[in-house]
Amino acid sequence: MGRVMARIAGAFEHPRRNIPDRSLESVYLEIAAGALADAGLAPSDVDALITSVVPGGPLSLAELLGLGNLRHIDGTDLGGATYVSSLGAAARAIQAGRCKVALIIHAGLPRQGIGVRGAPPSPTLPFEAAHGSTLIAQYALVARRHMYEYGTRREDLAQIKVAAAYHASFNPHALLRDRVTVEEVIDSPPIAEPLHRLDCCVTTDGGGAIVVVSEEIAASLGKPCPGILAQAETVRHWNNGNLDLTVTGASRSGPQAFEQAGLTPADIDYVSIYDSFTITVLTALEDLGFCAKGEGAKFVQDGALQAPHGRLPFNTDGGGLANNHPDRRGGMIRSIEAVRQLRGEAHPELQVPDCEFALVHGSGFSLGSRASASTAILCRGDVK
Repeated sequence: MGRVMARIAGAFEHPRRNIPDRSLESVYLEIAAGALADAGLAPSDVDALITSVVPGGPLSLAELLGLGNLRHIDGTDLGGATYVSSLGAAARAIQAGRCKVALIIHAGLPRQGIGVRGAPPSPTLPFEAAHGSTLIAQYALVARRHMYEYGTRREDLAQIKVAAAYHASFNPHALLRDRVTVEEVIDSPPIAEPLHRLDCCVTTDGGGAIVVVSEEIAASLGKPCPGILAQAETVRHWNNGNLDLTVTGASRSGPQAFEQAGLTPADIDYVSIYDSFTITVLTALEDLGFCAKGEGAKFVQDGALQAPHGRLPFNTDGGGLANNHPDRRGGMIRSIEAVRQLRGEAHPELQVPDCEFALVHGSGFSLGSRASASTAILCRGDVK
């Protein structure tokens, strides 16, 4: 089995999903303070800052947060995969001796029109959108192809939303707390066939932060600090038209992460999978190796994804489909919920018994055209 690369000492998710009375700067301050308090550390202890698309860049954010002792800065943007990738970036920087305490942070106020939605579009967008190839249409294209190739039904995709909504019903902070049925998902208004409204993620304000530390720092804190065992990432794009729409970057990042960790999918107790759409989860489950390609529809049946006793509990906070999806960067919140599960701090009704290994997977941009993928494997404590 692989060795722990670094440890997670603190994690904090902003409790609000609609924040009209705060500036983006104040939300960043709240999130940083919450994560550092959870870790038992101070801003003066932080010597690495890892973020993504930030107004003014990482330098402005460092000044805002009062981080004056930085030795390592990272502003990489991989869309929804960003903050899963950041776990590996922080761990590798610590292993290289570049830092000892890394603050990974993300905030956005998209419901107020503030955040990454104001970033310049990709150069291809005007050409693709003119022909109807919008982001949601591209995900719908993946879903339709999966249905054609493997007989997947809308009822099968709906099972993923049903599980997410069930979990969100226990979360007092979730944007959508009502449980739903398969029929309600199918009967919700169409957005881009075969995806309907309840197949799509929410849009929320907020964000979160994670504090990654060296083994030495973790030992000094006297508290449980889940370990980062592995992290791998990749991209998948049109490749001049030579691609299979049903195969995602998870087919590469997943096996690489498992090899690094010295584990297999059968060892994983809990998964946090970026759920921009129901089809995002289905294809990730297949490509990560939890079931064979084309068998995702069968895999998600019979409450398989529902905690605490499903075959593979997922997104026990409600995920992006029902709880929180700040500013199109869902990897942060997925990572935080994995930390909760490993600490035994998830909702008591949804806590996975004896949760030892958790997998976090992020997918960025669009599965139907060009996408990033990042997979991380975390552990509860020491590994043997």
